[in-house]
Amino acid sequence: MQVSVESTSQIERRVTVQVPAAEVDQAVATRLQETAKNVRLNGFRRGKIPQTVVRQRFGQEVRNEVVGEMMRQHYVQAITQESLNPAGSPQVEPTVDEDGKDLEFVATLEVYPEFELNTIENTEIERPQASVTEADVDQMIDTLRSQNAEWETVERAAVDGDQVTVDFQGFLGDEPFEGGAAEGHELELGSNSFIPGFEEQLVGAQAGDNLEIKVTFPEDYQAEHLAGQEATFKVKVHKVAGKQLPEVDDEFIKRFGIEEGGVAAFRADVQKNMEHELSQAVTNRVKQQALEALQQANDIPVPQSLIQQETEGLKRQAAQQFGLGEDFDVSQLPDELFADQAKKRVQVGLLLAEVVKVNELDASDDEIKARVEELAQQYQQPEQVVEHYLKNEDMKNQVKSSVLEDKAVDKLLEQAQVKDVEMSYEQALQAAQQQQEADDEDEAQEEASA
Repeated sequence: MQVSVESTSQIERRVTVQVPAAEVDQAVATRLQETAKNVRLNGFRRGKIPQTVVRQRFGQEVRNEVVGEMMRQHYVQAITQESLNPAGSPQVEPTVDEDGKDLEFVATLEVYPEFELNTIENTEIERPQASVTEADVDQMIDTLRSQNAEWETVERAAVDGDQVTVDFQGFLGDEPFEGGAAEGHELELGSNSFIPGFEEQLVGAQAGDNLEIKVTFPEDYQAEHLAGQEATFKVKVHKVAGKQLPEVDDEFIKRFGIEEGGVAAFRADVQKNMEHELSQAVTNRVKQQALEALQQANDIPVPQSLIQQETEGLKRQAAQQFGLGEDFDVSQLPDELFADQAKKRVQVGLLLAEVVKVNELDASDDEIKARVEELAQQYQQPEQVVEHYLKNEDMKNQVKSSVLEDKAVDKLLEQAQVKDVEMSYEQALQAAQQQQEADDEDEAQEEASA
């Protein structure tokens, strides 16, 4: 076997393989002999068909089978011999396939990129320094009370935060427009669930009022026929209700699983959850900054086959999130919606894998078990969850990858200039949210310019 490799790009290889004619002819002859023993032809006893007849009737079919098998076998031998690391399935085409001549075929494949990892030592990363104060706990409890509030009809003008029950019909000029009407709709003023200007004009309204509300739809409104249009809504107010907050008593705190310890135990539980949320937010913000810096310092090429695999995974994930069902054909979702995100995820994954390799990182069984136990605390029966994870190799490997990723990020942070920034609890959460939104916006801009 003769092999030559041509680099057609940083990550594409064109592998030409020649297999001696004698090897191919011998394999074809052997297969024809096997065929002669098993095939049935009218006028001949089984196993007694002359080789000339077998070759005449089945020669080309057998040769095609043998050549296909030999190309697969010699492809594997060739990439092993040349130390190639394929990132996906190759495209294989025979270029010479004739009796008495060496078999020649060409395999075109993508390989994993080879690169020297650049550090992020000159990158400044902000690490929020925040804690959960008593005032933060008070505010969170007020939020929980608001989420569990009941609405009580009031005989007064509506104020911000009230709920109004209305009928409405929207008009463009004198014509009602589709989707612009509802009856008995309950709307919380200040929730910003309607287009800008609508809720504000209901402040001061009372039950029985008939109003005309004029608004302008945003230029980027999802319904294109309404985007940027001026509209009038005729509104009938049926009821105004005020929010009645529950008292923080034993009955209230039982809704959150607190059976003993009273309000003090409830506050401690709320604070514990807030501290966990804060820790996650800080970790995610720092991690995203480190990964962004790593990607900017290492603009490596990404095999299209890996991008396509990741795209398919994102499409399945999106279908699941939107409740489209297991039978939904994800091919209906356009690749373009996910391709940029997929490319970024693959690129970051390749870079992190190199960080792990360069630093010889590993995850011990104890570290994997500890991570599983941490994840299991989110469930009602954590012991069963731990057992399930540790018995399932795929799930265990996913956890191992997560542990290694965190270790790789820690190595990156050792290189970077990490600056502690004092923040409040709320500011730290907002910073993490803004970081995520900025990343999402970058992906959207990349997609728009593609």
